[in-house]
Amino acid sequence: MSISHLVLLFLILLIIFGPTRLEGIGVSLGKAIRGFKKGMEEGSTAETEQKTEQKNDAPTPTTQA
Repeated sequence: MSISHLVLLFLILLIIFGPTRLEGIGVSLGKAIRGFKKGMEEGSTAETEQKTEQKNDAPTPTTQA
């Protein structure tokens, strides 16, 4: 997709939705992306913490003489 395609798409959306509604759509889309990124970061942090807890809780192997 080239720059000219993006400009044409933006103009068509501007004509269909108008500037006010297009701004609202952009704000909503930005909030959704931010929420998704935050959820991904929280998920990976929780997953890392669980792995660390599992390693700490695992019994250490003992050798018998």
